[in-house]
Parts: sequence; C-alpha cells; structure tokens
Amino acid sequence: MKAAVLCVGTELLFGQTVNTNATYISHQLQLLGFDVLYHYVVGDNPKRLERLLDVCFEDCDLIITTGGLGPTEDDLTKETIAKYFDDELVYDEESLSRLKKYFVDSNRKMTENNLKQALLPSKSTVFSNSYGTAPGFLLSQNNKYIIALPGPPKEMMKMFDGEVFEYLSTKQKGALFYKVIRTYGIGESALETVLLPLIHGQTDPTIATYAKEGECSIRIASKRKTLDESKAAVDAMIEEVHKVIGREIYSEDDEDYAKVLVDKLISKDLLITCVESCTGGMFASSITDISGASVCFRRGFVTYSDESKIEDLGVDSKLIEKHTAVSEQVARDMAIKGLKKADADICVSVSGIAGPDPWEKFSPGTIYVGVAFNNRKLKVKSSEVDIAGFNDECLESEGVVSFVKNLDTKRHDRNKNRRYAVLAMIDMVYKIIK
Repeated sequence: MKAAVLCVGTELLFGQTVNTNATYISHQLQLLGFDVLYHYVVGDNPKRLERLLDVCFEDCDLIITTGGLGPTEDDLTKETIAKYFDDELVYDEESLSRLKKYFVDSNRKMTENNLKQALLPSKSTVFSNSYGTAPGFLLSQNNKYIIALPGPPKEMMKMFDGEVFEYLSTKQKGALFYKVIRTYGIGESALETVLLPLIHGQTDPTIATYAKEGECSIRIASKRKTLDESKAAVDAMIEEVHKVIGREIYSEDDEDYAKVLVDKLISKDLLITCVESCTGGMFASSITDISGASVCFRRGFVTYSDESKIEDLGVDSKLIEKHTAVSEQVARDMAIKGLKKADADICVSVSGIAGPDPWEKFSPGTIYVGVAFNNRKLKVKSSEVDIAGFNDECLESEGVVSFVKNLDTKRHDRNKNRRYAVLAMIDMVYKIIK
C-alpha cells in the first residue's frame, strides 16, 4: 500500500515547532512495508486540508494525519475529514468517559470546550489515547483509509505503537519482525561501507542505517509467512552484523546508551560517580533520567571552575598550574579524587572546551574524559579494555586504575560537543565494566 503523512498545525508552518511526527510515522510505515510517497504540512485551514486530501488520495491508499484534534476553535481536522467522507460527528461514549476520568484523575476542571474532543465521526473506528485527552480514529471508504492522530509527539507515538501499528499490520501480507541495533564509535558512512557486503542484493531481511548525533542505528527487518520465520531471519542477520562491527554494538533492542549502562552497573552491583566540568551535570542527568538509577548512582560533582576542582575535590593545584584544567593530567586526577570522595567503585570525569570560542591555546572540542575505578572489585585487565584513543597506557596506584581519552571533536558547536562528551563518558565506562 502507498501512504502519505499529513501534519496539521499553523505552528509547524511558522517554524515554532519541529515536525518530528512525520519522521517517526514514515519510519514506522516503512517497517510495516508501506511505501511513503508524500509528506505535507498544512495550517489549520479546512479548505487547504481538504485540497491536500484530494492530492494524497490520487496516488495513495492511506493517509495519516497528526494535529487538529484538540478542544480549541482552530482544531478542525475531525470536522474536515468527516465532511470529506460524508460523515457526521457524534459523541463517542467511551471517549467521553475517558475524558472525564482524565480530568478527575489529574485534579483539573474540565471546561465545556474539552467535550469537543469526544466528538468523532459516526462511522469511525476509535483509537484510545491513554496519554492525553484527544482520541484518534480511522475512516475508510472505497479502499481508501485515513487515520487521524493527535499532534503532541508523545501521545501520537504511544498510540501509533499500540492500536494503530496492530491495525496496519493486518493490511500487509505476511508477518513482520524487526530489531534496531544501536552502535557507538562508528560514523554512518563508515558503517554503511563495512556493511555493504550484507546490504548489496538484500531482499529479506532488509538492512537500513540511520545516523543520530554521536551514534548510529541499524534496522534489520524481515517479512515472512510466519512470525517465527521472520524472527529467525532477523536473528541470523544480527549474527552476521556482529561479526563485522561487534565491538561498536551496545544494544540490540533500540535502547539508549545510558539505560544500557545503568542496567549493566546494577547487574554487576557497582556504584558510579562523576566529576563534570564542561558538561555541567549532563552526565549525571542522563543517568538519573533512568528509572532505578538510584541503585548504582548516589552522588556526582560539578566542578566548573579551577577553584572548585581544588577546594571540593582536592585536585592538585600544581597540576592545574602546570597543565591547565584542560589536560589529561587534571582529568585523571579529577576521576581519582572523585572516586575516593564518593566512595564509589568507578568514577568518570570530564574537562575541556565545549566552545563555541577557543580558550588560550585550546580550540573548541578539546575535551578530556577520565575514568578511575577500584580494581580490587572490578578486577579488569587493561589489555582487555577495548577503547580506541587512550592518551597512554593505563595507570594503577593503590588498587585504583585510571584511563584518559582525548576526544578532540574539532567542532565549534557547544551543545553538540557537550552531548558528544556525555556519550563518550558512557561509552568508556560501559566498555570497561562489560
């Protein structure tokens, strides 16, 4: 089947909101085997929306819309679609009940205009929304289908992943199964190059690579007669991918690197701490965003100035005077001192120039990441740690082993440098303890 994605909202046209919905829906439709022909964005204007429905249905069997299902006067997607399909809006009792319960549970007063969200086309199939107030719906006529979903991405994605995905799966022959592998330490072009022997001539399973800042994902999908056959084909291809880039893979289940690290720390009964300078607490935030992280993370330190490194951690002031805070030596000492101060099993530190401007002789992107750990507990052989880019051999003193890595991103983008540094911190710790 051929599909179009039609996102409704004047705020999208004004550039006030980034249209992530189209990207997500297209990705999911591709996994389901649909051919996505069009992306359109239209403001809250019924006539223009109706015109685009005509355009899309000329070539497509399915249209998925997002937005315009809210309670305000400019939310007119339902009305336009109902008119287009020669239908009328009626109150859906289940949606009305859910809507009232939502406001009671959230201890909020429901205004009269909120009732509008329970008005749905009389011939539609309703998709419930457990994460917001606006349900979605499906209408079909003469083998043409339209699915309307709410605009907020979190609500839309949860709904799509549930009832919508299940429904659309019935529209395609065969049983689809896919997995998403997450990697770190290899760029998209390099990744595609090493995977070319597997990609060339592919029919089933299919392999597709996607770049994300600092990371890459590999989607492997198969569609066979049965789900077991599809799973077996995907698993076999994953084994082949491991043979090529096994060291760069950190997840086969599309998990964030921070979650993978937290799970590993918990499984090994390890406590981690951090000492952050240029990232200003971003590493600690990425860890504590994960549910259950309190088991492995109890405290962290943000030592943004030289004085705080000396006063709060006890970093040797002579090291800073001699090498500056942007150095391998200071990053190493930060990790060692943080480890002892927090009484943790492993400590990761970061110090550098995030940018956008240079500082003294250092260009933006000059960032040092240090790791120190109690080797009496971890019992790690330095020769077994597989991380490229160490400045020198690891050092060991009184059972504490330390590594340092210079990222040198050569970027002037402050936010990208900081995010990249956090990923590198996660990666170093994970590869040491895994």
